[in-house]
Amino acid sequence: MYHHSGSVAQQAAGSTTGVLEPTAPVTDALVFQRCTWCGTAMYHRVLCPVCRGSDLRTERSEGTGTVRHSTVVHRNTPATRNVSLIEMAEGFVLRGRVMGPPLGIHSGDRVRLSTAKDPVRGEPVFQLVDEPYRAWT
Repeated sequence: MYHHSGSVAQQAAGSTTGVLEPTAPVTDALVFQRCTWCGTAMYHRVLCPVCRGSDLRTERSEGTGTVRHSTVVHRNTPATRNVSLIEMAEGFVLRGRVMGPPLGIHSGDRVRLSTAKDPVRGEPVFQLVDEPYRAWT
């Protein structure tokens, strides 16, 4: 059975069932699952989206990724913010927020997991790795 505690700051040492085990908390860690049958990496799933296997191993992400899509959100939030789809280096995609001006976040920007916490949705928060070059035309 899959259990999600709502926190990405947990380590799952030795877990092969997909259960996030709070044995030893790791600050600012992002955990994901990997299917033991086909090797597909995924974020917070019960079954593998490729082979439908349920034998999922929990692993710790390095915390680096690339913005695949970003949207500016104006509603149900105290201030304008972005919601981004981040493709992590391990191959899974998750939804999170990238710090910075909402209109300044673009597809292809490299990001890393931040120590900040999203006060609105509790999603992972990322920061830009480097200021991307923008050609002004």
